[in-house]
Formats: sequence, C-alpha cells, structure tokens
Amino acid sequence: MDFQLSDDQRALGAGIRELLAGRFGRDRMRAALDGGTGIDRALWRELGESGFFALRLPEAQGGVGLGLPESVLLFEEAGRSLLPGPLIATHLAAGVVEGAAEGATVVTVLDAGQPVEHLGDADALLVLGPGEVRVLTGGTARDVAGTRESARPVRSLDPFTPLWRVTGPVGPGEPLPGAERLREEGALLAAAEQLGSASRTTEMAVRHAGEREQFGSPIGSFQAVKHLCAEMLVRAELARAAVYAAALTGDRTEIAGAKLLADEAAVRNARDCLQVHGGMGFTWEADVHLHLKRAWLRSGRWIAAAAAEEALAADLC
Repeated sequence: MDFQLSDDQRALGAGIRELLAGRFGRDRMRAALDGGTGIDRALWRELGESGFFALRLPEAQGGVGLGLPESVLLFEEAGRSLLPGPLIATHLAAGVVEGAAEGATVVTVLDAGQPVEHLGDADALLVLGPGEVRVLTGGTARDVAGTRESARPVRSLDPFTPLWRVTGPVGPGEPLPGAERLREEGALLAAAEQLGSASRTTEMAVRHAGEREQFGSPIGSFQAVKHLCAEMLVRAELARAAVYAAALTGDRTEIAGAKLLADEAAVRNARDCLQVHGGMGFTWEADVHLHLKRAWLRSGRWIAAAAAEEALAADLC
C-alpha cells in the first residue's frame, strides 16, 4: 500500500501555501497583528473562492469533492502561516450554513466549557451539544445566539484569537445530528494546524542555527543545538505520520492520538525554537512566540489532552 502523497495532493498543498504566502506573508501577518484582530473579510472570501471551505462538499453542491486527507493538507499550511480566524468551524459548516462554503459567512463554534473564538466577528454559530449540533444564523453571532448580555471577552494567550466566555443559555437553532463526529473532525484539523506550526518552527530553528555565529562558528555546529533541532524534526515527523494516518482511517481513537502527538510537537518545538534563538520568547519582534501562544491555545480546543487520553485508554480496555 502506497502512503505517499499523490501529485494532485502535493499540488493542492503547494497551491494553498502560495496563496497564503501572497495574501498572509510575514509582512501582512505583522501588519494584521499591529492593526487589530478582526477577520479579514477579503481574505476569507478569497479562501472561499480557492475551495478552502468547500473542499469536501460534493461537486454537485458547488464543492471540490475531495476528502478528509486533502483537508488536512490545507489546514497544515494554515498552521504554518499562523492564519487566524475560526477556519475549522467555517470549513465544517460549509454544507449547512449558507455562505460558509464561499467564504461570505464566518462561522464559529460554541462547545461546553470552552471559550468561543471570534464571537464578535462571526455571522453564525455552531452549538455543540451532547448528541446534536444546533446552527444559529442571521445577524452577528452574539445577536443570533441571544448571548449579547451573557457573553464577555476574556484574555487570550494568542493575540490573533479574541476569546469570549458565554455564561448563559443560547437561543434556539436548527438541530442537526453528529456532534461527536464534528468534534472528531475538528480535532483532526486542529492537529493538522499544530503539525504545520511544528514543521515551521523546526525550519525556523534550523535556519537560525545555520546563520547565527558564536565563537567564530554557526551555532548549528554545536552538539546541544544539533540535538534540539533533531528532536524537533522527530516530533514533527511522528505527528505527521499520526495525523495523515488518522485522516485516512477517520478512526476516533487514532484522531485522539494524532491530536496528542501534534499538540506536543507544536508546543515543544516552539519552546525549543525559542531556545535556539537564544530565549527570545519575550521579544515581540520575533515570530516564534506567536507560534508558541497559538499552539498553547489549540491544545485545549476541540479535544483537549485529558479527553484524548481517556479515548485512548478506553480503546485499550
């Protein structure tokens, strides 16, 4: 059995990387960071036009007709570029929320016990319950959910991701089945973003180790730095194998394992990248701290570590 990416899959990943490099490269990323954390609606629509959100919709419904493995490749690239916004929720809602597939509607998600991302900017809300999903649309997400009085902003680790805590009940919405499957797919796409971040911080560390000199030699020639970079690569590649395998099988246990490995790779690689850069985690001008903060935030989204560990333990019984 051949598990190598096909030529079409490589082209898909390269295409979205090129799009994001042109529309959300470092200069624009830093400008967005300095200018505020609102959703870039023009970029959102461009992502919709590229098929980012409609990738898994059937062609008869205006989609691309591809599957979960291809979605993972897209979200891996999004993680590399630190692309902000509720990408996963909008992607998952493409078949049920009008305008989501085209990038005209921004969709966020409310899951019990978790803060809501970009609630103030979203147009629709997915409410995940014990056995069903409710879709609330029309106006802003806060207005539709009836949560304007019971939602308050909370401090976020990630400067790109505003968070809101909803403390009261939300309004009625259209019920749909499949909440658990939605969580699992969301967790896998979050793992893909973590994988992209882990790969990117590995590249950043290796490049810096080759350029930065101490005592007349590149710091990459020192054994301690070599070991850090090697460990980063191993973590990223282990996570890649787990994420790609889970995308093929769709198995909930494998998704839980992939999320655990990807979370660890993203967080630990960002921390080791800070070490290679000389501990520049406090330096605003360095991008490394942004990867670390996003990785910390993603670790608690969709399936947190404790729930993933429980799923793995249950499968062993």
